Amino acid sequence: MDVRIQAINFDASEKLIAFINKKAERVQRHSPAITSVDVKLTVVKPETAMNKEAVVKVLQPQEEMVASKVADTFEEAIDLCLEAIEKQLEKKKGQK
Repeated sequence: MDVRIQAINFDASEKLIAFINKKAERVQRHSPAITSVDVKLTVVKPETAMNKEAVVKVLQPQEEMVASKVADTFEEAIDLCLEAIEKQLEKKKGQK
């Protein structure tokens, strides 16, 4: 599985990158068919409390799932995105 992290207009810390990689591995347990996880991190202007945006795109054969969340920290935004992706994966499993 390929994990790509894109930090827009700032440098992501090693701690944040490790956190994202760990969470991405957890999502792959739900669906081993996942080929890549793209994460885009942005600081929304103006500088307020809820200004960290994360967009997570999960790709698997013939399928793409996207979740976008804004939170107080990038970790919280990533957690919320991956929860939404996991719900989408469960929903797809139920349809098959």
